[in-house]
Amino acid sequence: MSLDTVVTDITDEAEEEAASIRESAATEADGIVEAARSTAADILADAEAAVEATVAREREQAIASAKLEAKQLRLGARREVLAEVRSETESALAAMTGERRERLTRALFDAAVADFDTGDLTVRGSSADAELLASLAAEDDAVEVGEPIDCLGGVVVESSAVDVRVNNTFDTILDQMWDREVSAVSSELFDT
Repeated sequence: MSLDTVVTDITDEAEEEAASIRESAATEADGIVEAARSTAADILADAEAAVEATVAREREQAIASAKLEAKQLRLGARREVLAEVRSETESALAAMTGERRERLTRALFDAAVADFDTGDLTVRGSSADAELLASLAAEDDAVEVGEPIDCLGGVVVESSAVDVRVNNTFDTILDQMWDREVSAVSSELFDT
């Protein structure tokens, strides 16, 4: 064998080995690329799923927030309407005149005075009812008229002997009625 043949054999063998290495590297590279594509596809799918979950969660939060805000606005509007009804009721009580006001004030006066056994009593009420209170006090020797108070109407009767006070003002009665009936008023107004 000649040196040329040995060189040719080594060269051929090296080229075959290089071709085999290239083929093996290409196959391995194709496997790595395919694995990378698969991993990328999995990462993309996971990212898409995470984005969809985030979007769904944020949508639900936005809907819940909008519902809560709508409920708060509705409750605020109801409170405003109820406050307006209360204010109109107070105005109507303050503006009440004539026989009806006299009849109600007399009934409240009689009920308050009945709570006391004996003693000197003082009746107080709105300055608008000064004459009416004077006429009621004149009917009972134990009652005198005191300084006016800020109220819609009705009476406050006090005893100096036992330090007791009965508050039968329209304001107090309205407060009691309002507390007891506000749910019914709300139901009537808002069909709830």
